[in-house]
Amino acid sequence: MAHDIDALPRGAGAWGQAVAAVGLIAATAGGLWVTEGISLSESEPRPTTCPGGEPEKAAEAGKATEAGRAPQAGKAPRRVSGAQLCQALNRPDLAELLGTPGEMAKIASGSGGSLELAGGKEIATPSGQVEFETYTVTVTATDGRLPVAESVAFLGYGAEQRTVLGRPAVLYSDRTISISFRLDGTDATSGPGVPARVLGVARDAEDSGGSFEVTLWRSDGRVPDDAVLLRVAEKVLPTVPGWAAAG
Repeated sequence: MAHDIDALPRGAGAWGQAVAAVGLIAATAGGLWVTEGISLSESEPRPTTCPGGEPEKAAEAGKATEAGRAPQAGKAPRRVSGAQLCQALNRPDLAELLGTPGEMAKIASGSGGSLELAGGKEIATPSGQVEFETYTVTVTATDGRLPVAESVAFLGYGAEQRTVLGRPAVLYSDRTISISFRLDGTDATSGPGVPARVLGVARDAEDSGGSFEVTLWRSDGRVPDDAVLLRVAEKVLPTVPGWAAAG
């Protein structure tokens, strides 16, 4: 029996390629999402949890976000884990933010991940992902020296400079990788997947390097609405550990 999945955009997406300034091969990221995700059957209508944590309570998430800060953000380290990003993303109101109230997350997962730069240096790119019936959304933290404002030149036609949450940002298109495989692991193939929209936001207001990147794609292959992507990013990013500390 064959299975098809849409994995994360290549590596950390086109933004990751801009950071590395070289081609990036990281198709195995799709496998990480499959093996690390915690999936529930439709007969179990309870919240999907992230590895290493419980779903965030609605009241706590709302208070932290509306105040424009993350709980204890000043004490959080600059580098976050995939589990922490998953927990920030796996909000009880995420389906409502996506415009699909009533849908329940099928998979919530976190991954380490890294980019290899020219010369062999690696940059950590931890990610969190939540998958619904209609949408899949990811949040990736990327370290590095390339300012977001300068990434537009690498991302090519259609990349738009924005200001999001008071920080430099870039909005652009990417595409997932479709991976097909049998349950016994044989006959794995990959190819172009569905279109995705990506928002990269600077890790600090000075745009001194690195970004938080929110990626959104639809299971039906339609191009996601930018308004949905921006709405999710504006609610989720302030709750990521280290967001407020980064300024």
